[in-house]
Amino acid sequence: MIRPDDFFTLVPPTIDMNIRSELYSTNEFTFTVAVVLSAQATDKKVNEVTPELFRIAPTPARMIALGIDGLKEHIRVISFFNNKAKSIMGLAAALMETPGADDPHYTYPDAFHDRDKLMTLPGVGQKTANVVMNVLWGAPNVGVDTHVFRNAHRYGWVGDAENTPEKVEEKLLTVIPAKYHAIVNHVMVLHGRYTCTALRPKCGVCPLRHLCDMAG
Repeated sequence: MIRPDDFFTLVPPTIDMNIRSELYSTNEFTFTVAVVLSAQATDKKVNEVTPELFRIAPTPARMIALGIDGLKEHIRVISFFNNKAKSIMGLAAALMETPGADDPHYTYPDAFHDRDKLMTLPGVGQKTANVVMNVLWGAPNVGVDTHVFRNAHRYGWVGDAENTPEKVEEKLLTVIPAKYHAIVNHVMVLHGRYTCTALRPKCGVCPLRHLCDMAG
């Protein structure tokens, strides 16, 4: 049985804790756009298109200037690009009235350092808001992606009743000690992406192999 204390003690030394996200971004706006694009898509695929997109449209104002058709041309290799383009253009439009809407170093006003406020923006659901707040500002929020969802169940930290990302997040924040909350997302995502994978987990190199029931 893997206890949260063991997990968050043994896994962090095996990953780069200085990398808060593997998504390419240039400022707080582009990071949010990257997170929106990453839904049901890999970070690797998203990173194939975002460097050029963010060179041309690194701010809400320049995204609006690019237009939805121009945006689609850049992201059409990403799954659900039509819907994501609508969300991103809505996000850019909603931020046009904020200070620095055409500043390449765009940062959110302090009012948006709040999950409920972030979730008022087009395309920003609970998972996206959690990831943005955790990565940008170190907030103790858990963005439950496929890796977090899978391994939270695999380790027995959540049960069958936790069958949605929202329910998994709620349960994780009760079973994982508060001192780890700020790193839950980062550590679980990278461990799930590179070591405790879905089909062929790399148990031989896992620092938890002596504790895990799945390790052969």
